[in-house]
Amino acid sequence: MTKKILVATEKPFAPDAISQMKKVIADKSDYAIELLEKYTEVSQFKDAVKDADALIIRSDKATREVMDAAQKLKIIVRAGAGYDNIDLAAASEKNIVAMNTPGQNSNAVAELALGMMVYMARCKFNGKSGSELLGKKIGIHAYGNVGKAVARIAKGFGMEVYAFDPFVAADKIEADGVKVVGSVEELYRTCHYVSLHIPANDKTKKSINFDLLNSMPKGAVLVNTARKEVICEESMKKILAARNDFKYVSDIAPDCAEELNKDFADRVYFTPKKMGAQTEEANINAGVAAVEQIVAYFENGDTTFQVNK
Repeated sequence: MTKKILVATEKPFAPDAISQMKKVIADKSDYAIELLEKYTEVSQFKDAVKDADALIIRSDKATREVMDAAQKLKIIVRAGAGYDNIDLAAASEKNIVAMNTPGQNSNAVAELALGMMVYMARCKFNGKSGSELLGKKIGIHAYGNVGKAVARIAKGFGMEVYAFDPFVAADKIEADGVKVVGSVEELYRTCHYVSLHIPANDKTKKSINFDLLNSMPKGAVLVNTARKEVICEESMKKILAARNDFKYVSDIAPDCAEELNKDFADRVYFTPKKMGAQTEEANINAGVAAVEQIVAYFENGDTTFQVNK
């Protein structure tokens, strides 16, 4: 019986990515890829997933409601690193394997982070004199795949690179020529730039607060390509009001974006949509990896990238 892989993406993959994804199963007659793109209602998602054996999503939300509608679903793959848009508890209850595709979007996100740093350092290209990244200290908050890529590119700019990640061995970080600090507090008070890569969970939500931000050196820039929920928005308003040298840039707009843009237009910038993975290369890498992981799961029981163990 043919296994249906539903690709449900309100923000579709690039055409080349879809083509490469289909090539993965080109010689497998017992798999078929179906697309649900640019949908506008959850009901459309629920209808499409009813007979799906596997599901691939991007920023789309795999909620309990969606899983309740999926009568055959065995695996969900989030094409990207973050997976807080999957209800992991519901997936586990229903014996659905949830996976991500770590590392596939890392370079794209890292390049965006450095690009936004340049944009803010040069005063948003408004014609005024800005500053250079050369010699500045950058702190990487969480040294995963993206953090590692940020370090590589930042070193190319001649920046001094620091990192904090209690889950990565210090010698592994130091092997990349990165200086390890002992605490989050030390990272922020040391670095002119901080690049955020932490997940959004009960421990991290609103953890980036006024005290941390205010400890940063003069001319500080916070770059967030992670999740908006990790920022305490009241603290962000407070620090921007208190320090006219502080800047904040993110590829996911906070809930208070309109207010921040109105009051601090020269010192904040938010991309129109979450843009970290929006490159042709990242599209292809993450999409192909998602299909390969689904096939490996069904063919060999491979759960290497399972996130709801």
